[in-house]
Amino acid sequence: MAKRKVDGVLLLDKPFGFSSNGALQKARWLLSAEKGGHTGVLDPYATGLLPLCFGEATKFAQRMLDADKAYRATIKLGETSTTLDGEGEISKSGEVICDEVQLRLMLEKFMGVITQMPPMYSALKFKGKALYEYAREGVEIERTARQIEIYALDLIDFADDSLILDVRCSKGTYIRVLADDIGKALGCGAYLTGLRRTRTAGFRIEDAITLADFEAMELSERDAILMPPDVLLQDLPRIDLADADFARMRHGMTVDCLALEGEYRLYAPGESKDNARFIGLGDVAESLLRPKRLLSGLC
Repeated sequence: MAKRKVDGVLLLDKPFGFSSNGALQKARWLLSAEKGGHTGVLDPYATGLLPLCFGEATKFAQRMLDADKAYRATIKLGETSTTLDGEGEISKSGEVICDEVQLRLMLEKFMGVITQMPPMYSALKFKGKALYEYAREGVEIERTARQIEIYALDLIDFADDSLILDVRCSKGTYIRVLADDIGKALGCGAYLTGLRRTRTAGFRIEDAITLADFEAMELSERDAILMPPDVLLQDLPRIDLADADFARMRHGMTVDCLALEGEYRLYAPGESKDNARFIGLGDVAESLLRPKRLLSGLC
């Protein structure tokens, strides 16, 4: 089938064993879409929410990369992994001697702004090469610790040598590193055995579709469940443009605006008064509205 111009957002429940790009390319093939992109890497062993953008929606995908995330993490205590997860070589590291009260007190120390060292088994680049490639060659690259923030860390279950946590965190947080650091704090070692992303920005895993269910649909049904590109900007206020202001905006010109400074979703009059048309992202500064990122085909 020939590639089509498809614009929209798909909330995918990424399956185990698929890379983020692999899941994207499968969904893109199922849609015969010309252009697509994902909104933040989920490791192949992780599952869960992966918003995929197609066509014009890719222009706003960066906002999802910068968004806060939430995960359900399963952690094994008393053992460590060379990759900090179930993909590496596992070694016995210590006895689990803490009780639930001690565990909860320790978890409180990871709340708020903390420092993390990016793992060697990560997609971060050094001299154009991913760190995990160096790690597979046995080469250790010096990394710089990063500040991240843990907003919530809820203990869901703790039994014997396994615990389940719900984590709500800032972008750039490595849950594998968090698991490893928890094991170090407990003195017994730990590694991540399961990870599921449950939220990103305002999107929830409950609203996502599995790749298998998406594949089972007819093409028209796949198109129908795509959300419009402006769902990626729903946290921003909106400005509805008059015809004259839209005419200026579509040619890259500024518009007088009394709105507060910052970013806004922009809408132009549609076929009817109540059918406003999303045209892109604008920015207000010094009482002037400037086009920042507009949809194609407006001129």
